[in-house]
Amino acid sequence: MAEKRQKANQEPSSLEVEKEKLESVRKADAAVKTMNDFTSPEDLYHELIASVKKYHPSTDISMIQKAYEVAREAHKDQKRKSGEPYIIHPLCVAIILADLELDKETIVAGLLHDAVEDTWMTSEEVEKEFGPEVALLVDGVTKLGQLSYSADKVELQAENLRKMFLAMAKDIRVILIKLADRLHNMRTLQYMRPEKQQEKARETMDIYAPIAQRLGISKIKVELDDLSLKYLKPDVYYDLVEKVALRKSVREEFVNGIVQQVKKHMEDAGIKAQVDGRVKHFFSIYKKMVNQDKTIDQIYDLFAVRILVDTVKDCYAALGVIHEMYKPIPGRFKDYIAMPKPNMYQSLHTTLIGPNGQPFEIQIRTFEMHKTAEYGIAAHWKYKESSDGKVPVGKSEEEKLNWLRQILEWQRDMSDNKEFMSLLKNDLDLFADSVYCFTPEGDVKTLPNGSTPIDFAYSVHSAVGNKMVGARVNGKLVPIEYQIKNGDRIEIITSQNSQGPSRDWLKLVKSTQAKNKINQWFKKELKEDNILKGKEMLAQYAKGKGYKISTYTKSQYLEAVMRKYGFRDWESVLAAIGHGGLKEGQVFNKLMEAFEKENKKNLTDEQVLEAANENQEKLHIAKSKSGIVVKGIHDVAVRFSKCCSPIPGDEIVGFVTRGRGITIHRTDCVNVLNMPEIDRTRLIEAEWQQPDTKTAEKYMAEIHVFANNRTGLLVDLSKIFTERKIDVRSVNSRTNKQEKATISMSFEVKSKEELNTLIEKIRQVESVLDVERTTG
Repeated sequence: MAEKRQKANQEPSSLEVEKEKLESVRKADAAVKTMNDFTSPEDLYHELIASVKKYHPSTDISMIQKAYEVAREAHKDQKRKSGEPYIIHPLCVAIILADLELDKETIVAGLLHDAVEDTWMTSEEVEKEFGPEVALLVDGVTKLGQLSYSADKVELQAENLRKMFLAMAKDIRVILIKLADRLHNMRTLQYMRPEKQQEKARETMDIYAPIAQRLGISKIKVELDDLSLKYLKPDVYYDLVEKVALRKSVREEFVNGIVQQVKKHMEDAGIKAQVDGRVKHFFSIYKKMVNQDKTIDQIYDLFAVRILVDTVKDCYAALGVIHEMYKPIPGRFKDYIAMPKPNMYQSLHTTLIGPNGQPFEIQIRTFEMHKTAEYGIAAHWKYKESSDGKVPVGKSEEEKLNWLRQILEWQRDMSDNKEFMSLLKNDLDLFADSVYCFTPEGDVKTLPNGSTPIDFAYSVHSAVGNKMVGARVNGKLVPIEYQIKNGDRIEIITSQNSQGPSRDWLKLVKSTQAKNKINQWFKKELKEDNILKGKEMLAQYAKGKGYKISTYTKSQYLEAVMRKYGFRDWESVLAAIGHGGLKEGQVFNKLMEAFEKENKKNLTDEQVLEAANENQEKLHIAKSKSGIVVKGIHDVAVRFSKCCSPIPGDEIVGFVTRGRGITIHRTDCVNVLNMPEIDRTRLIEAEWQQPDTKTAEKYMAEIHVFANNRTGLLVDLSKIFTERKIDVRSVNSRTNKQEKATISMSFEVKSKEELNTLIEKIRQVESVLDVERTTG
């Protein structure tokens, strides 16, 4: 009986808990500031004006009023999915922007952001009525709105899409309007179809929320995260809401107790402070649970107490008071004031043990830091106008950009989001050195700024570039010299009847990859033409110097040149001259050398014998096992220099090293080129022996590969070596702040020809910019 009575006594409390839980779920369902359904546009307009007047010293709101009237007229026959008048959306966007305390031009652009795309209005009319600045903002938002990409690609391409957004927005306020637009759409997402809700929420979480975070606007970022979680993982979201709601009154009591204690201690210490407490937002709790693999009960800082003070000195004084009051948890203190986050966030974070053993977090910052934490970059576009409301007080565009320059300075020594911020450029042309475009399948391609459809075609595949006959951009035919813009969707038209690339393309393309692939095509496809061209160029050169080419083209002279440059036949030498691989002057000079040596020998045989008899020391050619012929020296040790790694086919020279025989260098070796005059007397001619096919010697070569860093780059490179059975002896890779990789590789090859083929193959690897041999 007593048990029943006890149970009956307990029932009201469990009902109360259930009631409290339902109430919390209802509140969390509107966890963010939502507009009442079907609020009249007039009421929203008055709310907007009241919000603007709160922070704006000027009473002149005529421009905003005019924009509202124009937008209302333009959208008068349109309805939203919810059935409410369309004008409500631009009004709500403007209210969000006013909450961020942005300038008039941004508020006006927020009201008009859909007018050009969805109504009869044109950009010219916007400019005429509201000036070029507003027109630029509206146009920027319109262009971002027209960006189309496959929903299934968002997750994979998120980083590139974020970069594309920022590259397209010539003014950062375009991004702020777009964020406000997305926030209101997320607040009213319940009117969309479930699959559309998922798609929009995924896009928000992968693209918009990270942008808001990187620009430091936690006010918007927090809400976008929570709303995305609500539609992407409703079960997780409502489970969190329920668990946070459990014993809500007990928690509130706990936080309020700490707030009161902290306030009292701050007063006693003479520190002027504003203290408040809050439960952390759902997405950050969920992220901690996933990352740290913990349940909600194991998350330390489910709620936080925030202390706002006037100065940095007070921040550290308040910290001292707090650490005296409560026991801090070791290793849980973070000083973001001394080391700000890349998005400008500054604060002191410390986790402490409460009176009942419950851990909680305290954040201490100044009012100014709090404003930056909430508004981020938006804080730098706030009104600072003179009393007449017309002339901004010393707030030129140049000053507005100071924050970006300052953040760049901070960025240099910080790892978090380093790659993103290091790409910020002055004048908000954020990614000036790259252009981001789409393939017809929706993949993002990154190309150098100024690239043409030809660059795009070769970035897809050599065969696409070689067979290209035209291109469509966003469905329209364009000339091949068209410069690709951010967000363009490019389709290449190919034909099997194509004659291949034109030499003029080399003047149009921007990427090294495209240039290399076009040159490669000419070498391969036009060998016959190159042979004829090379023959002609050589004959012309000889004629120009007053010589008859036929005198110098006997087989023994040709062999000397082939041996010098590592070619198997004379036609290959001519082809190399034809496509520019060898200079005709260089080749003719070698032919002349060979001719003069032979004829000189015939003329001076007797003299040489005489000299030899006198000298009793016969000059002879010494052959060495290394495949090198050194002239005028007895058999000596011959070794290859490590600085330039010569291989058969390279022009070479010997250097007499004291006590160590002869070291062979390439003639373009840095050490040879910069050799002091006194040492040059020790240089001696050397050339490659005709290779013995039975015992093909292998030689060490070293190259530097320059590329845009990406996952799988080293795998792709090593595949090329494995396929050719080339033994790689060493690999060294480093990446700079701009994500440019330099990979140094040492390996063994038989000849220059094999090395050149290998280098051409490496140049075709995706994201490789250039390949160079080491020259010492």
